[in-house]
Amino acid sequence: MKNAKNVKNANYLQVDNEIKQIVERNGVVVLSSREAWEKFGWSRKWFVGKPEQGYFIWVKKQIDFPLTACATIASPKVSQNLTNLLIVEKNIKIRANVVCNAVRNDLCGRHEAFGKLVLKDNARLEYNHFHKWGEGDFVGADYEFMLGRNAVLKYSYENLFTPKNLSLKTDVYSQKNSSANLSLVINGANSNIRIRDNVFLKGENASGIVRLRLVGRKDSRINAKSSITAEAAGNGHLDCQGLLVDDDSSVKLTPELISKNKGASITHEASIGRVNDEQMDYLRTRGLTEREAIDLIVSGFLGANKRF
Repeated sequence: MKNAKNVKNANYLQVDNEIKQIVERNGVVVLSSREAWEKFGWSRKWFVGKPEQGYFIWVKKQIDFPLTACATIASPKVSQNLTNLLIVEKNIKIRANVVCNAVRNDLCGRHEAFGKLVLKDNARLEYNHFHKWGEGDFVGADYEFMLGRNAVLKYSYENLFTPKNLSLKTDVYSQKNSSANLSLVINGANSNIRIRDNVFLKGENASGIVRLRLVGRKDSRINAKSSITAEAAGNGHLDCQGLLVDDDSSVKLTPELISKNKGASITHEASIGRVNDEQMDYLRTRGLTEREAIDLIVSGFLGANKRF
């Protein structure tokens, strides 16, 4: 599900600033965020002010289908400002596929999204987040994951077509015995990219893993800072890897570990590599052009992060 053409059955579909579709099914409440603010007074503690746009999805019972949502820019110079809230009740396991994109490369739009995802005790969420933008777009995404006791999160963010400016912030708050596994795959080209992800191990035996695979090419600037803060006896690991393809680009990785409990174990590894000459020579002998060989190497580097 990589674009709006594939979301005709989406639970929530927004094109430009108009909601095109809301689909509710048994066990799931789907509203615009503004409607949820007005209908459910309790929801306001999760929103930061009254929302203008965005979706509210409340999973009350176990379901056997993936949740889907899409926010698309289809017209020139559109500005979106979304506030999204997803709540998963206790003991429920779900998968969500979310697409944010521009349908053309030349629309010069702006997409701002703040999301809060609440996993109550023993809930499990697989959240697949796809971005695809045009070269002139400005994009900001700020997401918070609140994990209750024994909750499990698997979060995958993929952006192979980056905008002119991308700001991506992810915060995870993990309670006792919960676990978070985050994967961010970004192919930066002609982009200024800022990434900030934080995992807070707040409860005993909480765990968190963050894996970054970042490619800098075609006059891109990537600045990524990843941190794990252990406030209780838990386990965490950062795996940050960058690949610099072109000399006119740059990649900066800053891993940060903060321990406030002597029973915690948190580790990191970070590296920035280059395209291997031996790999290039081998692929050239197989008939590939230099650009085709580089593209294949980059695809392999980014795809390696999907094996966990």
